[in-house]
Amino acid sequence: MKRIEVNTGRPYAVLSEPGLLSRTGELCREMNGGSRVLIVSDTHVGPLYGDRAAASLEAAGYAVSRYLFPAGEASKRLDTVREMYSALAAGSFTRSDLIVALGGGVTGDMAGFAAATYLRGMDFVQIPTSLLAMVDSSVGGKTGVDIPEGKNLVGAFWQPRLVIVDTSTLETLPPAFFTDGVGEIVKYACIRDRELFDLLESGEALTPARLEETVLRCIDCKRGVVERDEREAGERKLLNFGHTLGHALERYYHYEGPTHGCAVAVGMARITAASEARGLTVPGTGERLLRVLKRCGLPADDPANNAALLPGVSMDKKRDGVSIDLVILREIGDACVYRLPLASLAAFLAQESH
Repeated sequence: MKRIEVNTGRPYAVLSEPGLLSRTGELCREMNGGSRVLIVSDTHVGPLYGDRAAASLEAAGYAVSRYLFPAGEASKRLDTVREMYSALAAGSFTRSDLIVALGGGVTGDMAGFAAATYLRGMDFVQIPTSLLAMVDSSVGGKTGVDIPEGKNLVGAFWQPRLVIVDTSTLETLPPAFFTDGVGEIVKYACIRDRELFDLLESGEALTPARLEETVLRCIDCKRGVVERDEREAGERKLLNFGHTLGHALERYYHYEGPTHGCAVAVGMARITAASEARGLTVPGTGERLLRVLKRCGLPADDPANNAALLPGVSMDKKRDGVSIDLVILREIGDACVYRLPLASLAAFLAQESH
């Protein structure tokens, strides 16, 4: 079993091993002494893995309840979290009890937000079953929901007590959702790991023999960034590479168009083309990125133009007054935050001179 320690204000471990889901109960018992568990999952993942997780937790002495919500980003809203609160209340949960998030990023974000806010804070455990959740959203303590005005605009920083990564769950992941997670892997390679980018270029990074290593590289990258900047005051903003335009693209299609990783891929390609045209990025970087996106089956563009996305960008969490922080690449493996007046963003993206 591989182990990565995340030394945030409330430290926790990320454990990784194929088949680890069957040890959920004993692993939770090592850090939680409560008597009840609420398993939160969606209608796709719950039927696949809910029984196995529940059996393990019951064997460890927990009374297990379950809450299932309709799968998809459209469920990531306050009404769904309110239903989780009702399930917790109906089960007489206390602060010593536990929420287990079993699923992808939507599940983890909402279950974590419920844990952060119910009784002003409960323990929760992340069991990511999608590639995107494994490499990104399950680690770092960002929780929350979408509102009509924008993605993840309501939320809280609330670290899990444990992250259990069972890479064998990826075997049931539909190909489109696997590709979605690769978008975040490309992001990590771009901002912090040039060697990983090389492995993506060669096609080695996503082979069965190297996939767990790739997942752990991304987790370890995020671990370092989060430890140094837990609440996104500086360096953690780099993890948003491609996300400003990506989130706006998701909002433009009312979360029924490109999936998150695909939208981020478009965002990475567009922002890199713009920054390279400005002389802020080493020439040729954009072409390398486009080749990797194509090799990984990710989109590099979308019919929605930048002008159509600007209303969504204006609601981005990284906006600060009349300015916005864009994450750009100096070169592959080296990213920085570039602050720009929001009024200048359209011209920047259009690759026009100021």
